[in-house]
Amino acid sequence: MITVIGSINMDLVVQTNDFPIQGETTFGDLFTTVPGGKGANQAVAAARLGGQVNMVANVGNDVFGEELILNLAENHVNADHVKKSTNTASGIANILLSDGDNRIIVVPGANYELSPTQIDQVKTIIQKSTLVVLQLEIPIPTIDYILQVCDELNVPVLLNPAPAAGFDKQFMDKIDYLTPNETECEQIFGTNIETALEQHPNQLIITLGSEGARYFDGEKHVVVKGFKTKVVDTTGAGDTFNGALAYAIAEGFGLERAVHFANAAGSLSVEKFGAQGGMPSQSEIEERLIDARFS
Repeated sequence: MITVIGSINMDLVVQTNDFPIQGETTFGDLFTTVPGGKGANQAVAAARLGGQVNMVANVGNDVFGEELILNLAENHVNADHVKKSTNTASGIANILLSDGDNRIIVVPGANYELSPTQIDQVKTIIQKSTLVVLQLEIPIPTIDYILQVCDELNVPVLLNPAPAAGFDKQFMDKIDYLTPNETECEQIFGTNIETALEQHPNQLIITLGSEGARYFDGEKHVVVKGFKTKVVDTTGAGDTFNGALAYAIAEGFGLERAVHFANAAGSLSVEKFGAQGGMPSQSEIEERLIDARFS
């Protein structure tokens, strides 16, 4: 069982041919609302692969909140521990898409009400979990408390440090897997990637976009290559990778196989629109792995 503790947002997505510069107005091609938030995205990614997933989070007592909870249920994520705030609106992410690239502004809303008290209420769920998955779109003091609880209960943690600005390097003592991209890695450790990896063998997994991911196994650097893909929308690719990695780890995959599996999931996710729209099923990943083997 995987427990994801993190953010839920409604993504307000605009597609355009031209990102506006400061003071400029441009026309868009499409506007849509899509369930998102790094926590919810990772939960859906793991559940879509067949994982048993619990979500611990906050939404507002509003239309977006209702839709976000319903979306989790439709994707077979247990939303019994998603709390409705009476004071704050649901979190949103304003996403601009153009030519396969994205720019995102997040308004946390009810996500920032997730507190240690709420974590105390789900300790039994955490204790039963094979893995707890975290991101940094909820208050950092709450992250710190979750890590303490998981450490006390001897429950492994996968932390995706996004946004990286809130990460405290002291967290490393209580994290089993840290999954930054290259920019986040440099921001967190203030050193080159090779040095950071060698200081955290089998713990630090750096995602490389279309190039795959890499880690250090204690003896050598391991580069797990990515997959060829046709990019439609990169939003949610990292969350798909993390959700798939969490699923694979919880299923007992070795680290290299788990990363390879997660790379395949991430490559599929960018071929469709929306953070959750392209998240693949188990059969889709297996097909991609087979195709890659014989290509």
